[in-house]
Amino acid sequence: MTTATHTADGHAAHDDHDHKPPFFVRWLFSTNHKDIGTLYLIFAIGAGIIGGAMSGLIRAELAEPGISIEGMAGASTDGGGVLINYTDEYKLVDQVDGACVQGEVEGDQCKVLRTASERETSAKNFYNVLITYHGLIMIFFLVMPALIGGFGNWFVPIMIGAPDMAFPRMNNISFWLYGASGTLLMLSLFAPSYGAELGYGGGWVLYPPLSTSTSGPAMDLLIVSLHLAGASSILGAINFITTIFNMRAPGMTLHKMPLFAWSVLVTAFLLVLSLPVLAGAITMLLTDRMFDTAFFDAARGGDPILYQHLFWFFGHPEVYILILPAFGIISHIVSTFSKKPIFGYLGMAYAMVAIGFVGFIVWAHHMYTVGLSVDMKAYFVAATMVIAVPTGIKIFSWIATMWGGSIEFKVPMIWAIGFIFLFTVGGVTGVLLANAGIDIIMHDTYYVVAHFHYVLSLGAVFGIFAGWYYWHEKMFGVPYNGFLAGLHFWVMFIGVNLIFFPQHFLGMQGMPRRYIDYPEGFAYWNQISSIGYLITLIGMLIWVVVEIEAFLMRHKRVARDNPWGEGATTLEWTLPSPPPYHQFNELPVIK
Repeated sequence: MTTATHTADGHAAHDDHDHKPPFFVRWLFSTNHKDIGTLYLIFAIGAGIIGGAMSGLIRAELAEPGISIEGMAGASTDGGGVLINYTDEYKLVDQVDGACVQGEVEGDQCKVLRTASERETSAKNFYNVLITYHGLIMIFFLVMPALIGGFGNWFVPIMIGAPDMAFPRMNNISFWLYGASGTLLMLSLFAPSYGAELGYGGGWVLYPPLSTSTSGPAMDLLIVSLHLAGASSILGAINFITTIFNMRAPGMTLHKMPLFAWSVLVTAFLLVLSLPVLAGAITMLLTDRMFDTAFFDAARGGDPILYQHLFWFFGHPEVYILILPAFGIISHIVSTFSKKPIFGYLGMAYAMVAIGFVGFIVWAHHMYTVGLSVDMKAYFVAATMVIAVPTGIKIFSWIATMWGGSIEFKVPMIWAIGFIFLFTVGGVTGVLLANAGIDIIMHDTYYVVAHFHYVLSLGAVFGIFAGWYYWHEKMFGVPYNGFLAGLHFWVMFIGVNLIFFPQHFLGMQGMPRRYIDYPEGFAYWNQISSIGYLITLIGMLIWVVVEIEAFLMRHKRVARDNPWGEGATTLEWTLPSPPPYHQFNELPVIK
């Protein structure tokens, strides 16, 4: 794609004048794109731990039929033999005429033993809260901060030969707005929602009337949290668009720009165009809740389906926001380890533009069961099928790049090949779900869960790990153990497939999503799926070992400027590892 006349030698001199600010100034008030990228990656790891723990609780609950969520109070059994051991054994009720009718005195209230049915209701609510926050955290606080905030901030300026982002201080507030957003989300998890129950449990899509009829502040905190996350993403997107259009090095035309920069550019446009629609929708939710408006109240002339249209007009571009940066990363890795330029570079760039454009006109394929007209369904089926074309161009161009290449199966390459395989499986099930007739049966079953986890859990997350291992030495100046990193891949590859492939079978058998309990007939594949989670957890622990080992051994291994050799041709490989605090004081010239 691009080669530079600039060399690493020209930057070695930077280290002598590499003035870094004091610790707190550097990390709290940072305007340096690399430091902000690192902060985003740390934030994403923290969110991933919380979201991953939630998915562990979900899989523990679904490992066998019955309600078995573990809580603080120890186990008790009701007459039907259902194990109920979630939440407090006691509840506090107000005294009557200064005395307790039942239970014992606790301050100015009465401590009363909760019934089995009350505790079962709490367990069901807790499960709904888990699936809701798991979705929100993984989408908004793991994948987006890692791919766009983390790798985007780190490498887009370097790849285009820029000294930093166009608006460094706006970059800082983008990050801290994300921090504030995450804080509000976690607060809402512990705020009342339905009576005394904590946390909102209506699903990550926040559909009314459930989201407008809950009385507690949990939902309001969620709405404000998403507003802040959206504002952060819009500011970041404006920053990326301005940087890429205005700050490319001399000689770097758009048609010479690395594909990762292209992917972030398209993603930034999707963010700027889709997030204001989400902001409008959740503001209308807020006014319905707070100011007695009736945007989504059917009894007073509103329309709850309007919310779904607004939400999915954001929601479908959002799924491409999550995956496009991963496409860019995979393109670089496949090119590097095949030791040849990416096949069909311009086609690859404009395929991403096409995916971004068509992604805005297919939103109602999420809504085939709401009563759309036959003509409307026919349009959305056809439009959704069209997205398979630019996506197919990308898949086959990656394969064509590898074809005839001198392939090295280094760690980033096996993650990239894993990504291509898993994303393709998820894409094929997506083509099936695009058909309105089939989707009437499949909608809200585990088939849909399997589909979107194959493109997200097994697509975007594998893209994140591919990028992590590709740029690890460049970002941190610390080489890692290739054997352990390869082991991480294989254990995780087996684990995630074991979690999600059986869910296709559950969906075809008719098991609905978002249910805490299920009939005995669904038990076998659910048990297999939960075993898959344990294997994936072992894979993630291996990743922790990889990082600990790498940083403990950092003094014994020398970080190379370009560990990947002749195939790595983009500008970041001309800089030292890690790069100087300020790079490209003299702009590189692109041939």
